[in-house]
Amino acid sequence: MPRILLIDDDAQLGPPLAAYFQRFDLTLEQALRPSAGLARLAQGGFDAAILDVMLPEMDGFELCRTIRRSSDIPLIMLTARGEVMDRVVGLELGADDYVPKPFEPRELVARVQTVLRRRTATAPAAARLEFDGLTVDPATRSVMRLGQPLELTGTEFDLLHLLAREPGKVFSRDDILNHLRGHEAELFTRAVDIVVSRLRKKLEPLDAIKTLRNAGYSLALGRAQPVAEPKTP
Repeated sequence: MPRILLIDDDAQLGPPLAAYFQRFDLTLEQALRPSAGLARLAQGGFDAAILDVMLPEMDGFELCRTIRRSSDIPLIMLTARGEVMDRVVGLELGADDYVPKPFEPRELVARVQTVLRRRTATAPAAARLEFDGLTVDPATRSVMRLGQPLELTGTEFDLLHLLAREPGKVFSRDDILNHLRGHEAELFTRAVDIVVSRLRKKLEPLDAIKTLRNAGYSLALGRAQPVAEPKTP
């Protein structure tokens, strides 16, 4: 059963939310302070984390930044006002999704289920994809850039994998959002630009992602050429 860590200083929120999550075969545990949450994440065993923005010790944005230094665990931000800038900042720091407060528990469960599905999905396109200077392996959710492993968040990997499956094809922002967040999610086109910008920077010096004005994005790398085996004398 997937384990989810809620980091929120509202002690009254965790128990009823945990009972609700249990109905969907999800185990929800709560940490009331960021330091406690970081310690529990360091122990491992969690499949996703939910971070409140308004926290003692450090806010949710700093907490997100801290987690991203060492982990690509799916992160969902709880924003008190649901303002666009809160969403933008969270996504820029590496969050996978956001839910504005107040929220319906069913919506939060749906968002958690979505990031977990994206995390575990390897079919139908599980074959390793190789390009000039870049290798994308969906089976292990790993990426090699110029022979070196590349650390990506779950959303960044899913975006790269989407583009890599059909190199040269132009995906609109709505195409990407529907793939990454599901058809029921609110469309937030600025989010795509943020994730693309973040991914493009990590892929440097490769000029991997092409922007087509008013159209969308595509992978601009060519397929890797097989190395010829030396002829035996």
